[in-house]
Amino acid sequence: MVNNNILYLVIGVLLVAVGIFAYQRYEEAKKPQGLQITIGPNGASVESK
Repeated sequence: MVNNNILYLVIGVLLVAVGIFAYQRYEEAKKPQGLQITIGPNGASVESK
């Protein structure tokens, strides 16, 4: 019985880790691609993504 609980715990931890990894990949893919031009109080800045 204890071995089953440990197995379920390991599977649960792996599922959470995969979920976090997938979310980070999704957030990274949402970032804009190409050039980003920002005009603010310190002047203009250009960043290449």
